[in-house]
Amino acid sequence: MFNQLKSGAIGVGGHKLAGHKDGRGDVSPDRDGKLLPAIPVIETGRDFPLVTLTRFRARANNLFDLATRRYPARALSMLDKVTRAWLVRNRDPHLHEIDEIARALGRPGAYFFSINYEWGCTCRVAPSQDGSSARLIRVLDWLTPGLGRNLVGARVTGAPAGPFAVLTWPGYSGVLQVMAPQRFSAALNQAPMRKSSGLYYFDWASGRRRVWGMPHGTPAHLLRDVSEHAETFARAKHMLCHTPVSTPGIFSLAGLQPNELAVIERTETDFRIREGAQVAANHWEAAGWYGHARGIDSPGRARMMAGVTPEFDAGFGWLAPPVLNARTRVAMVADAKSGRMLARGYEHCRPATETLDLSWRISN
Repeated sequence: MFNQLKSGAIGVGGHKLAGHKDGRGDVSPDRDGKLLPAIPVIETGRDFPLVTLTRFRARANNLFDLATRRYPARALSMLDKVTRAWLVRNRDPHLHEIDEIARALGRPGAYFFSINYEWGCTCRVAPSQDGSSARLIRVLDWLTPGLGRNLVGARVTGAPAGPFAVLTWPGYSGVLQVMAPQRFSAALNQAPMRKSSGLYYFDWASGRRRVWGMPHGTPAHLLRDVSEHAETFARAKHMLCHTPVSTPGIFSLAGLQPNELAVIERTETDFRIREGAQVAANHWEAAGWYGHARGIDSPGRARMMAGVTPEFDAGFGWLAPPVLNARTRVAMVADAKSGRMLARGYEHCRPATETLDLSWRISN
């Protein structure tokens, strides 16, 4: 059985929404007095990608309009064809779901964007201030605008390992950030681009060709599998270290106890793990691994994040440049032991949503 904490304002699905001062229940003013929308949260089963698409079709169309404006429809259709062929060749377990999403969306790009990602991120895993639990701090940056204001939440039940809450977008089949109450919190950062020639754009194209030759699932689908099947921090860590992936990635993982903390740097078949309080951005810390750092000032973001206190600050007062930048879309703090997640969407270096304060405690 699942219980929600009863303190604070309760919004859709029993989650707490911090910052409601105007009595409307779905909007609150920002620092200029403008009304900000709430992040909607729905209750769903393991089919949350299709359910979020069905419930938030207008948001999905808005995001696709923004994400596809650089791509002619013919090019997207070709990319979809290549992507689906890759999923079929690899016997991807999510293919049937992505087929359904593509049919429901009714426009080109669904297959391509289900496995494509180009972002920067900054994370920290550290003990809580009182030393009683492990916490994850997560900031996601992405070039495509609209991801902050179109953010949605899903409280997912029915998975073998237990329930979990994700911050996601309508129709997206992977998991980029998750809080699984009484299990762990985790996030995925994009890894640096491999250096082969030393020429950035040649290396980018070379990396893309390499992905199509890989017979493994994506890092975002691995994190979804971990969310659904890993009963403990130890099991999540093992899966994130040892499951082959199509693309390098960096996973941040915080369990329940203050010593259950890890950053896992991954290539397709190898890993390096840093345990204890750590930070992760978009460059390698592993000795002997080299690549082009992603995002804006990856080393500077990591240095700043190392000094951030893992507190539940509804105003996100710690979020400042360079961690906060023009591409910042999501800020989140999560504690799986208390079952609490604080999140806010961002656009143009400013809040795009009110703060979501979601609490989900599992009763014995």
